Amino acid sequence: MRQFSLTEAKARLSELLDIVESGEDVLILRHGKPVARMARERERSAAMEARRQAALEGLRQFPRAELEPGETIKDLIDEGRT
Repeated sequence: MRQFSLTEAKARLSELLDIVESGEDVLILRHGKPVARMARERERSAAMEARRQAALEGLRQFPRAELEPGETIKDLIDEGRT
């Protein structure tokens, strides 16, 4: 993985994109500390997208907790219920 300072990354963005397109990750540093990573975007297959949509729909169908007036989710957690 190649590393670039923020200043370098700003000045050489097109070059960094070329590096990432070729399959190599790029780490961007600010004051010598990592702050961002650039990686090639993965294409989603139709099957993967269908699984993602099914998972989201499953979450939407998940029953919501019934709370008593004035009761909070934190109260339920503190009691050991979920």
